[in-house]
Amino acid sequence: MRKAALIVALALAAPVWAHAADAPKVLIETSLGDITLELDPAHAPVTVDNFLRYASEGHFDGTVVYRVVPGFVIQAGSWDADVRARPTHDPIQLEANNGLSNLRGSVAMARGDDPASATAEFFIDLADNPALDHKPSDTGNSTGYTVFGKVVDGMDVVDKIAAVPLGDHGPMAGAAPVEPVVIRKVSLIPVSQP
Repeated sequence: MRKAALIVALALAAPVWAHAADAPKVLIETSLGDITLELDPAHAPVTVDNFLRYASEGHFDGTVVYRVVPGFVIQAGSWDADVRARPTHDPIQLEANNGLSNLRGSVAMARGDDPASATAEFFIDLADNPALDHKPSDTGNSTGYTVFGKVVDGMDVVDKIAAVPLGDHGPMAGAAPVEPVVIRKVSLIPVSQP
């Protein structure tokens, strides 16, 4: 019996980025190429459900990457090329104390000053950004940005987006691509059956 308990304990201690066979994957089709995300509902269930809801509603389709900070993040969510924001659902709770870190290629939710203010805005880390992680001294859940997945294919596209010329067209002055990077479609990748 002790051996079985040890096996279970070891399984629970598996690395947080271990691939789960049933982890949802999402395809982000952009005007510069495709990006595939693997989402992590085990560590960020509310955030993953929220993201998939927006994707299934077509919320992201036709929006743009509106913020690019080379060496830091690219951000998208609700803004279109005409700098119009789409309506969003109620904000979700912060899940930043989930053990995941803002490492290069991670996808996380953007939010305002209120920890529970994330809606549809998300970003992809261009570098390891530990300053965006939940603070160990925070015994609650009020610091950091919720990591809820990672790029598993198309990081070269993310880097291509990060290298575009930037200007003031958009909600983030000086950080908007001069030539809009359009998100044509965000869709759940069907799980292949054996």
